[in-house]
Amino acid sequence: MSDQYTMVDPTSQYPKSDKSFQQSQDAPGLQRDMTPQPDCGEDTYRGTGRLDGRKAIVTGADSGIGRAAAIAFAREGADVVLSYLPEEEPDGAEVVELIEAAGRTAVPVPGDVTDEDYCRTLVDTAVRQLGGVDILANVAGKQQYVKDIADLSTEQFDATLKTNVYAMFWLCKAAIAHMPPGSTIINTASLEAYQPSPILLEYAATKWAINGFSKSLAQQVASKGIRVNVVAPGPIWTPLQVAGGQPTDVLAEFGTGQSPIGRPGQPAEMAPAYVFLASPESSYVSGATISANGGTPTP
Repeated sequence: MSDQYTMVDPTSQYPKSDKSFQQSQDAPGLQRDMTPQPDCGEDTYRGTGRLDGRKAIVTGADSGIGRAAAIAFAREGADVVLSYLPEEEPDGAEVVELIEAAGRTAVPVPGDVTDEDYCRTLVDTAVRQLGGVDILANVAGKQQYVKDIADLSTEQFDATLKTNVYAMFWLCKAAIAHMPPGSTIINTASLEAYQPSPILLEYAATKWAINGFSKSLAQQVASKGIRVNVVAPGPIWTPLQVAGGQPTDVLAEFGTGQSPIGRPGQPAEMAPAYVFLASPESSYVSGATISANGGTPTP
């Protein structure tokens, strides 16, 4: 595959899961230590100037879907503020190099999105160093499987909600105060919002909440000329899965039985959805959710 515009059979475009997918890391995990390596578009995403001059914030930008979105935004012409945990710096540094190689400005701001002050700092940094913010992509997420509610601690429940829902609220609130008409917010839900796994109790709850929050906010800010939409991925091969997001023993079949296409998705396959929702091409799309899950029907 030369780039995202090359016609290919999606069932064989990327490998199906097998025993090589069985691996584990301590959370939050590093993409560079995964085998096989996720494809985030490093060698395949081709930009066409769809976001020339735009100013973006991307959370979870070191790896997985956030990394793919950040790379795609830069290759489409946007400058990017990158948010990721300090422990993820080895992956984050690679994304900075890729964005700069595309001729765009990369501003890394390591930190924890569960801290409200840090979320405000991300927006302030974009305003100060990029001259504003007109794209906010909330991608960072926490997912840790627990098989029995009796073993789900209040601490984990709280951390998942703060990462997935509170951070989205804090960042949207801070960013909207600076966003000009034509700006866009893209939040990240999941197939788990519609078909929740029994081992992902609080994670599924947050993803359902993200949909409702986004559809409500889209109506609230429409008169300001700001659009709010959601991408809801299915099973995507990212560090989230190998760092406690799934039991290691199920990773050999990850995504193969969950999607009609018969394989897990790759972050690079999510990037075009984020670009579409960020660009003026989607000017009449707001309050919508794009399900990118390999063909599983959703409401």
